Amino acid sequence: MASSISEFSNDEIPKKYTSKTLTTPPNKDTLTVVSWNIRFGIGRAKWFGDSCGDMVLFDDEQIITETLLPEKMIFTQSLLWGKKGLFRKIGISKLSIEQRQKELKVRNVMLKSHQVIGYLTLAGMVAQGIMGGRLYNGETQLYDAHKKLGEFVTIAYFTGAGMSLFTPPPLIKKKVKGFNSIKAHKLLAYIHFSGMIATNAWSKSNSELFPNVSKKDLHKYAAYATFASYATAVLVFKF
Repeated sequence: MASSISEFSNDEIPKKYTSKTLTTPPNKDTLTVVSWNIRFGIGRAKWFGDSCGDMVLFDDEQIITETLLPEKMIFTQSLLWGKKGLFRKIGISKLSIEQRQKELKVRNVMLKSHQVIGYLTLAGMVAQGIMGGRLYNGETQLYDAHKKLGEFVTIAYFTGAGMSLFTPPPLIKKKVKGFNSIKAHKLLAYIHFSGMIATNAWSKSNSELFPNVSKKDLHKYAAYATFASYATAVLVFKF
């Protein structure tokens, strides 16, 4: 009975297998080849519902296309790294096994950078919160320092976000049932991303949505919400 594989690791590269022992076929006028299960080796292709249709046989291009990219990826990844992504079209990163190996290394570096920048951003937020509280209580001499630190935090935040959003995709995207730390991290990202935009916007002008609330208070509340959601996102992903 043929063995089956039901799980693949995130960083798995398709392998080409050859039998250790090659047997010379018998000397016959006709050669019988049993190929029904051979095509199943393209495990991630949608062959099951098309078992006797156009996808019974695959050429090299179809195998590369079907196995080297996950079925689903976020829009920003698809924009650059998808089958018809920008990097594929202009030739910076053509879709091949060798190139995908390089992309996975780039992905690893970008995601590690995302984590490191995330810690720096969080530290900057803590310092800015302390300084902002003192500024709110009347220590106006801290305004310029608070502003400069805010610019640093903003640049660090969006740089870190870009490292995650535009990283090359994995080979496959695991489907995990139920709620987990990764899903919590992504959900919190919507909150602190919106909060970061609001914090910067309300540092410069009042909000038409809250006409009775001062610009200073709106900026403070948005900053607190951003920090709380961002810190939680870092903690749930780390632990």
